[in-house]
Amino acid sequence: MASCEPAISPTRDKFQLAEAARAAQESAPLPFGASQALRPAPSALEKRTMAAKRPVALQLYTLRERAQKDFVAVLRDVAAIGYAGVETAGLHGMSPAEFGKILNDLGLKLCSAHVPLPTSENVSQLVDMAKTLNCSMLVSGFGPAEFKTLDTIRAAAAKFQAAAELVGAHGIQLGYHNHYWEFDLVEGRYGFNWFFEMCPDVFSELDVYWACNFNRVDVPAVLKLHKKTVKLLHIKDGLLVQNEPHTAVGAGKMNMKAVIKAAPKEAAWLIVELDSCATDMTEAVRQSFDWLVRNRLGAGRS
Repeated sequence: MASCEPAISPTRDKFQLAEAARAAQESAPLPFGASQALRPAPSALEKRTMAAKRPVALQLYTLRERAQKDFVAVLRDVAAIGYAGVETAGLHGMSPAEFGKILNDLGLKLCSAHVPLPTSENVSQLVDMAKTLNCSMLVSGFGPAEFKTLDTIRAAAAKFQAAAELVGAHGIQLGYHNHYWEFDLVEGRYGFNWFFEMCPDVFSELDVYWACNFNRVDVPAVLKLHKKTVKLLHIKDGLLVQNEPHTAVGAGKMNMKAVIKAAPKEAAWLIVELDSCATDMTEAVRQSFDWLVRNRLGAGRS
């Protein structure tokens, strides 16, 4: 069994955060200098090391406190560290066009976006945003109440399947981001397994840390079972003690090498996300990227 226990109980909802951030978009663009210095191009040895590895992105929720003050500076730092891309949880007042220009200037790709669950009321806005940003993957999630019983799981899956069909009509895929409660047993099986059987058009953005559920779950086995479902990986690390903050990837007790090596080829990105950290968060973001690339598990910008 993989040794991997979630470090804290999540107290935030990135999907509500994304909705609030979009609702608060400002009309004036944020200042940006396209000529900012970036990290030097990788050496020939680094390029060989990174060859054929999954690109590494950062879930920008990780740096949310800094982003609220200076989102552009955060994006510059992420690019300078060497990340290949980012995943959003709101645009902090920017329009999609403004945000897309900054990503392009910095050489960053948008691998996916965390959004509220698509409905008939918001689907046009979500699709417009995704099309503007050339983003083909949207991700949402649910709280523990939706995974208490088989009936609540069935209802949650029906909502996600309907949402997937809404965005699927526009060539966009919808994914589900898990926490630990999807890996509690419900009538003898993980809620996660029930859920994905009931919404076949939804992909999994597997958060490998929460999926461990207090060291009760063999994550490589989950990846093997759901090899056609998992298309993105959320990568985080920690001390395997509940209610303790996360650590930089590689500094905790996750068997991350075994987990990543078990991931199916369909899992296209490694997305670093730290909900909290006892050390400086920007430094933890840097250390996480360096560890993944140094251990030949992921690749930065080429």
